[in-house]
Amino acid sequence: MEYRQLGHSGLRVSVLSLGTMTFGGKGKFAKVGNSDVAEARRHVDICLEAGVNFIDTADVYSAGGAETIVGEVLEHRRQDVLLATKARFPMEDGPNDRGLSRHHLIRACEASLRRLKTDYIDLYQLHEWDGLTPLEETLAALEHLVNAGKVRYVGLSNFSGWHIMKTLGVSERMASVRPVSQQIHYTLQAREAEYELLPIAQDQGLGVLIWSPLAGGLLSGKYRRDRKPEGTTRQLAQWNEPPVRDEEALYRIVDELVAIADDRGASAAQVAIAWLISSRLVSSVIIGARNEAQLRDNLQAADLVLGSAELQRLAQVSRPPLIYPYWHQAQTAADRLSPADLSLIAPYLRHP
Repeated sequence: MEYRQLGHSGLRVSVLSLGTMTFGGKGKFAKVGNSDVAEARRHVDICLEAGVNFIDTADVYSAGGAETIVGEVLEHRRQDVLLATKARFPMEDGPNDRGLSRHHLIRACEASLRRLKTDYIDLYQLHEWDGLTPLEETLAALEHLVNAGKVRYVGLSNFSGWHIMKTLGVSERMASVRPVSQQIHYTLQAREAEYELLPIAQDQGLGVLIWSPLAGGLLSGKYRRDRKPEGTTRQLAQWNEPPVRDEEALYRIVDELVAIADDRGASAAQVAIAWLISSRLVSSVIIGARNEAQLRDNLQAADLVLGSAELQRLAQVSRPPLIYPYWHQAQTAADRLSPADLSLIAPYLRHP
């Protein structure tokens, strides 16, 4: 297992980490998975044996059920892992039981600590942007939690580019806690993060954690033009995480994944995850599984190193269009682009 630095922090995280959305199976999360304590413990055992040192959860997963299970499983080996959780979404029905206010964040953190049966959270992440709470208030609450020893590092999740830069700017102006990472959705099927989020990560020294690396199963190889998993009723046009705007483009990506996987004696899922790991901007890819077989398959992606020709094939079949202002920069500013700029624009430049 390879370990990478998490942004500008001193933490080193395994390139694969364990996601726990499948733990608990309550409410809408039952559609994702329903691992109980025994199965969750088995999944954690397998991951630790493979060298995984990072576990990600959130208070909202199964209405606290996932955190409770993680707390049970890690009770006597908390020191063996870096533990991350998130807050922002409602856990109760009150008007102040959501968002990134001081009121909600402190209460949410303390509730997570109780469920996780721990004194501290290694990485506490803002699960989503809150445009109504001043960032000064949010960052002051996080600073309080860090100073109290309840939180060690802070991260962001699902923020836009300007949200991230505003957060970093306000934290610098306040001399407050600075986020060390962003958790984002980024796959061969959804490469929008390359426009702003990945260049920001490179320029500002943020770690990058990837959620849903198989696009909700779309890149597992199970969804093909001529077939879909048995028992599946959801149509691709109704898929919303991530939305499928072009089914044919998706199938072209899956065809390439399957072709490379067949050549390498691997699974399409392993190839999709290995493509993410191939980017040095990615700190860790968060994998989750409904069962042990899926988990073991995903973990093998850590040992799959794709060649340059394979990476080029995947890049060509999935590359997004160069939107404004980037196409204009490619045409007129190519002589003065930074490494962060080039992380997006370089493949589109015409070379003599």
